[in-house]
Amino acid sequence: MLDYVVTLTKDATMIHKEDHDVLRGAGFDDKAVLQITLIASWFNYINRVADALGVGRDE
Repeated sequence: MLDYVVTLTKDATMIHKEDHDVLRGAGFDDKAVLQITLIASWFNYINRVADALGVGRDE
């Protein structure tokens, strides 16, 4: 799962059907794959927003 999330974070276009198959092979069903994807994507999004706005940075 962590390898999937790292790939998703670095370049989501590098995620392919085989990556989902690996997650399924590890015991995750389709709902879990969706949840993993949504949660990781949301964290990536919100962190980029915070970074762009300078949240938490001392300037």
